[in-house]
Amino acid sequence: MLALGVRRQVPAGQILIHEGQRQSHLVLIEEGLTKVTAALPDGRTALLSLRVGGDLVGEMSALNDRPRSATITACGPTRYSVITSERFRTFLTGNPDAALELAAMVSDRLRWSNRRRIDFSSYPVKIRVARVIAELSRTHGRQAPHGVVIDVRLTQSELASICGASETSVQKILRELRTDGLVDTDYRRMTVRDLPRLRSLGQLEPDEC
Repeated sequence: MLALGVRRQVPAGQILIHEGQRQSHLVLIEEGLTKVTAALPDGRTALLSLRVGGDLVGEMSALNDRPRSATITACGPTRYSVITSERFRTFLTGNPDAALELAAMVSDRLRWSNRRRIDFSSYPVKIRVARVIAELSRTHGRQAPHGVVIDVRLTQSELASICGASETSVQKILRELRTDGLVDTDYRRMTVRDLPRLRSLGQLEPDEC
């Protein structure tokens, strides 16, 4: 797939894909961190997910020729490849294993999205925050001497958005988690000090996260 696209490199803050635009190319992130956001009816922006090196974004519009459903923004220096939908479809036709991997990826993202919807309607905010932080530990964490460091620079507003909670509520819960010795926080970085207890607080089974 690396041979299919045109490689580009952008600084933090650059938008790779604009919500609502009619474009059919997709993006293969090679290195860096990006965030997936969508506009809300009240004018706010919701953080839907994060994507890192090795992830594909924009695949839905590439396959169904519909307008972009979200905006993809680089959170730091990012290197990526732009692949036309025509070349991508030809590649999938000639590589059925890749097509199966794509189907599995889309399925995983749908499962994650469905779980967030269930979380929002079924669990109080503290459990939702614990579940999201535990998930970030799995997907974006690295083991360190004093815990799992989440190398994702999220603002409290962005964390609140992905948890489906108010920023004030998330601030209060983070204070409680710090007091309980579950997490440490500094400038946009978080360290999970006790992941098993955090998973227990989030009512997660060991194989869920």
